[in-house]
Amino acid sequence: MKILVVAPSWIGDTILAQPLLALLKRKHPDARIDVLAPDWSAPLLSRMAEVDAVIVNPFGHGEFNFSARRTLGRRLSSAEFSQAYVLPNSWKSALVPFFARIPRRIGYQGESRYLLLNERHRLDVAAHPQLVQRYAALAGPLPAILPQAHLNSTVEQQQAARRALDLPLDAAPVIFCPGAEYGPAKRWPAQHFAALSQLIASPRSPVWLVGSAKDAAVGDEIVRAAEGAALNLCGRSSLQQAIDLIASARCVVSNDSGLMHVAAALGRPLVALYGSSSPAYTPPLSPRAKIVSRNLPCSPCFKRECPLGHFDCMNGIAPQQVAADISLQRSI
Repeated sequence: MKILVVAPSWIGDTILAQPLLALLKRKHPDARIDVLAPDWSAPLLSRMAEVDAVIVNPFGHGEFNFSARRTLGRRLSSAEFSQAYVLPNSWKSALVPFFARIPRRIGYQGESRYLLLNERHRLDVAAHPQLVQRYAALAGPLPAILPQAHLNSTVEQQQAARRALDLPLDAAPVIFCPGAEYGPAKRWPAQHFAALSQLIASPRSPVWLVGSAKDAAVGDEIVRAAEGAALNLCGRSSLQQAIDLIASARCVVSNDSGLMHVAAALGRPLVALYGSSSPAYTPPLSPRAKIVSRNLPCSPCFKRECPLGHFDCMNGIAPQQVAADISLQRSI
């Protein structure tokens, strides 16, 4: 059996889809699972034991390109997939499996996908409040306990990442992930990250900032305000290297972001900071995660920027509180 999974575009959502992959492997142990995903997700998917191959989805956010989707689908028709699971809810995301003539095309109802999908699920928000549950339910009734998301990272890979970035092999870092792709309303203030760096950094346990090139500027801001108590690696490391750096962290402090979910899937002690988003919808999938949220009446608003202008949901989380949570997580 060959199964195609059309993955979401976001890194965090891709990790939340992994329990679905595990359930499919549980139902069909000999099945081959290929994942159609953006090229930036390939390093992540290569660390999932359930994934046999990644097929690059060349279409950017919002890009339609009907002709190119039809061409890709027809090319995949020779692969003879028997099932396709379409995780995004858009109409265009279901085109490739349709043109690939995959017999079973499974996903949630949405955007009039009646022809494109022939097994359409109705979303039960009350029964499945979390995104991970919604993805997993496409495989059938949910088990009492969902499979745990897990990314592979060996000691050799972790040491190779440190050597490539000229980092000490014997350090036990606390890693901060100060970025959040969706917008500033999900980001703990740079001054707070800086103050936390000064509270906890030591020669044996340095503070390293990890993120994409888009996070480099805020990383520099944190380093300046922390007066050298943190090292900015944002934009210097690949996603593969970021995975391996996080895998060897003593603890991770992160906004609600893709790297937060990476840390959870690696089983690291984690302090997850929530403001405009909801831990009830996309929590870190780890028993070692401590969720910090002020639970204000205006939160979660799911806005890119604070609509009220005060940003109390994040400004009000004190660095001293997070430092105490780090000490607690280290002992777990």
